[in-house]
Amino acid sequence: MNRQASKQPIGITAEVVFSSWLDQLESAPQLLVGFSGGLDSTVLLHLLCELLPPERVTALYIHHGLSDNADHWQQHAKQVCQSLGVHLVAESVLVTETGAGLESAARDARYAVFEKRLVEGGLLLLGHHADDQVETVLFRLLRGSGARGLAGIPETRAVGSGRLIRPLLSWPKSSLQAYAKAQQLSWIEDESNQQVQFDRNYLRHQVIPALAQRWPDYLQGIVRTAQQSRQADQLADSVARADLAGLEPRTERGGWSFDLVEFQRLEPLRQKNLLRYWPEVHGLPALGQTLIDEVISSLLTAREDSEPRVVRADIQLCRFRQRLYLLRLSGRPKADKDLCLFWRGDEPLVLPDGNRLTAERVLGEGLRVDNIEALTVRFRRGGERCQPVGREHSNSLKKLLQEYTLEPWWRERIPLLYIDQQLVAVGDLWVCQGWQVDANSEGLKITWQTNSL
Repeated sequence: MNRQASKQPIGITAEVVFSSWLDQLESAPQLLVGFSGGLDSTVLLHLLCELLPPERVTALYIHHGLSDNADHWQQHAKQVCQSLGVHLVAESVLVTETGAGLESAARDARYAVFEKRLVEGGLLLLGHHADDQVETVLFRLLRGSGARGLAGIPETRAVGSGRLIRPLLSWPKSSLQAYAKAQQLSWIEDESNQQVQFDRNYLRHQVIPALAQRWPDYLQGIVRTAQQSRQADQLADSVARADLAGLEPRTERGGWSFDLVEFQRLEPLRQKNLLRYWPEVHGLPALGQTLIDEVISSLLTAREDSEPRVVRADIQLCRFRQRLYLLRLSGRPKADKDLCLFWRGDEPLVLPDGNRLTAERVLGEGLRVDNIEALTVRFRRGGERCQPVGREHSNSLKKLLQEYTLEPWWRERIPLLYIDQQLVAVGDLWVCQGWQVDANSEGLKITWQTNSL
């Protein structure tokens, strides 16, 4: 534990730190502070309690279980909160190391707790400072990040149902240390912060001191780079959205699409820019450079009948009839071709791939169902035939789905409705001849809801 005892005047004050956030802080239904007991979060919590009544604040301590000292740190956090009159919530998480490393896994575990705890309109305050920003920008620079990465840590962003803000992001760590010294604050030191096998610690202890010796103003310069990169990122996002608006964008089953003919008239730089930001328009992570290059070089140049696609864990990009599709992936498999589901139509039927069938009773519209007990849902096995209402002849289901321009990736997933072994409707595309309801009777109007592939 580290304790300082001097009370020298310093520049950092609660009024200055929170000047941009005062209205939000006063009106927020919930104020959470991510509190580790370290210097940064200790200063942040102390400053907030100078500005607002402590009973409005909740400190959130997350026990990662990665250090033998974690129980001691939690006890220290409890003592600090008691001295300030702040309510403390402590939550333990299980950190499982993945390919991204232990630091990343711990961060994911923390943010899962943040998202769970935040209420609608709530605010989460974290104690990141300007030195953290420098480490982040350098780390991402070495990984080859573009403007988005070099923008560093955002000052604010949405988290779950609430919003995250970092009021100390423009302040160097030296200012926080001076404040803590003047206020006689005590804090814990995480021993893992000294372990240089972690990339950020290596930058902090080995690289940044050398930069500071050669370029004393390095912090201001790197922070400026982050600010300029954020502006460049915002401009690129704005250009992408404007370009997308001119490409006849459409909402599709499980995703979205735009016109490829107009897209290919854009200059190559704007094509790549649009592809990068297109998923973000719909709340998905932006495309990385490798996937962008794959879309440009492989997907857009492949033969139409080859059904080309580019896949990431959460999305799939496909091409069909001169349109590019962005589809969400559920991770769930399509239905087994031998599966048979009984359905009365009175409640939604969740299909194996996560999509749903719903039905409503409508006068003069939909499927005639004389015996609802006989209604079953199956999937394509091959060889099915049907005569849609209004057509003179029957045809193979394969041919009909092509004529109805159902995209290829949905053709093996579309639910088929049967009554007494007879195909009577195909998803919500059509009802088969002889099974349509008459104008004076009540029919079953089917909707096939597709949120993801």
